[in-house]
Amino acid sequence: MHWNRSNAIGLAKVSCTSCHGHGSRLVHKGKEVPCHCVFRAIFRACHNRFRECAAKSGHISTVSLEFSGGKEGCRVYSRKREEFMADFCLVSRRTLDDADYRIFRFYFLLGGDWRLCCRRLGMDRGNFFHAVYRIQQTLGRTFAELEPYPLFPLDEYFGGVIHNEDVHPLPPLPPPKALKNVAIRLPLTA
Repeated sequence: MHWNRSNAIGLAKVSCTSCHGHGSRLVHKGKEVPCHCVFRAIFRACHNRFRECAAKSGHISTVSLEFSGGKEGCRVYSRKREEFMADFCLVSRRTLDDADYRIFRFYFLLGGDWRLCCRRLGMDRGNFFHAVYRIQQTLGRTFAELEPYPLFPLDEYFGGVIHNEDVHPLPPLPPPKALKNVAIRLPLTA
């Protein structure tokens, strides 16, 4: 995702103390980068969609037909809900280290209460929530900047947007031929 103020301001938290709701913060030599609250918002949006897909997993999902680019113009059948859930879990597993993945699995995937997670992982509440925020930031950035097909924005993931295709205008139509007084023959019916 190409980061600019327009992308970040809509996701920023108004009460954020780092960006004050602008979505970007200044770092070394005046360079602007997205705020951590933006990455946490991206993670929450993806996690909410994951939970929706998981709640509907007992039902038969629809198969979508997508057209892929290229010379052949192939068509691909897919089950978007199942693919999103698998991508969400696999990208998280590849991005996080073992300790952070255990927290992610207990708290986000299995839906454990923070007290139960703290007891199970042997952590105090402060360190647990610092780790949760760090996981949200890390995965939010990863979901948005994943190449070639990011998990966020969700409408592009589920809508099948094709990127980087050149669009050329159609050639103009030739002028219509003048119609002469020609009798039109109607088909005969029985």
